[in-house]
Amino acid sequence: MDCRRVEERLPLYLYQELAEAERAELDAHLAGCAACAGSLEELRRLQGALDARPKLEPSPELLARCRFDLDEALDREATGWRALVRSGFGLWPVGATFRVSTALAVLLVGFSLGWAVRQQTAPQPAPLAVESNPWIGADLSGLRISGISRVTPDPQTGAVHITMDAERRMTLEGSLDDPRIQQVLLYAVKNYDNPGIRHDTLEILRARSTDPAIREVLLYALRHDPNDGVRLEALQAVRELAWSPEVRAVILEALQKDSNPGVRVAAINVLLEHADEEVLPALREVAQQDSNPYVRMKCANAVRDLARADF
Repeated sequence: MDCRRVEERLPLYLYQELAEAERAELDAHLAGCAACAGSLEELRRLQGALDARPKLEPSPELLARCRFDLDEALDREATGWRALVRSGFGLWPVGATFRVSTALAVLLVGFSLGWAVRQQTAPQPAPLAVESNPWIGADLSGLRISGISRVTPDPQTGAVHITMDAERRMTLEGSLDDPRIQQVLLYAVKNYDNPGIRHDTLEILRARSTDPAIREVLLYALRHDPNDGVRLEALQAVRELAWSPEVRAVILEALQKDSNPGVRVAAINVLLEHADEEVLPALREVAQQDSNPYVRMKCANAVRDLARADF
């Protein structure tokens, strides 16, 4: 190996990117060539200098501009799940948008990552107990679901299509009134690890939110789902439920305990639609203690407005 070829490969050598045979050949050359050994030493010094440099962070101006562009893009969307996300935040002043847009970006990225892996096979969950009554086209007795790849509604017929892997891949079709379709959907919300599937399932279940079993799973998702975007979708579904002490308690819990400030802001908006004296103490507490300045401001404004109201 001549010096020209050695110099071309020195960066690969330095970063351990050469095949074993080629690295051995280059080692032999370096042992007998002072010039190439000196070039390698210079590269090592340069590498050390680069590693010692402080990591550059984006400037506040760049962050502000990016966040503003994100909010502008969301405002241009009138339909779809982006609109659902935006609706939870209400209309914000620009300064407030800067303060909470980081949380919104994290929410969107977290949900998008979950969506990207929706085709991957999930770890094998526990068996799903299915009623043994006959079903046209599929025998689901003792079914063990190993993956759900798609949950989609048919806008023309109202039927639900569920494509899943069990002992074999199958697609189930039926209305939300069918107990087995409903059972698979409720299972997906509580047990399936793909947030994209859970989000799609919640969108479908919203059409039957008056059903007690569906109502229970919507409240469960708002309280326990690990994905910010799925919890926000669950909150929008819970928003449509008949107002009750249980619903109020779950939304108050989201306001006080949810880790994402975007979900907490959406919870404030729902509570303001059903404001009463039971809500005021929680709003006052969050207005004083929440870690996010926009959430504190939103709660303080809500407390001020509710204090003027005559319950």
